[in-house]
Amino acid sequence: MSQDIVADTLNQIMNAKRAKKETVVTTKFSKLLINLLEMMKNLGYLDYNLEDKKLVISLKDINKCKAIKPRYTVTNKTLERYIRRFLPARNFGYVIVSTNKGLMVHHDAQENKIGGSLIAYFY
Repeated sequence: MSQDIVADTLNQIMNAKRAKKETVVTTKFSKLLINLLEMMKNLGYLDYNLEDKKLVISLKDINKCKAIKPRYTVTNKTLERYIRRFLPARNFGYVIVSTNKGLMVHHDAQENKIGGSLIAYFY
């Protein structure tokens, strides 16, 4: 395992999906990962629970999720280029942007006209 907890957990989720498993259990988690999973939960892609220093993630309807490395810094104007690079089609999927207002999906970042650092994408 590397030092990037978000990338490791998203890799575990994709490996579990390929192996046709329904849950992923991990002991390493951070506030950034919890906020990212909360966004994915609100959008209906997965569900998660914290139990005894373990994070149990239940997969629902997710096709792909990946961390964006290196974490590009984008402005409101350059965000569209990265959306086209990482998402397969328009209005299909989400790019997570870490801004000074917190984590948000790319739609909200464009609406608020703020940039930030790209964290992950999923669809």
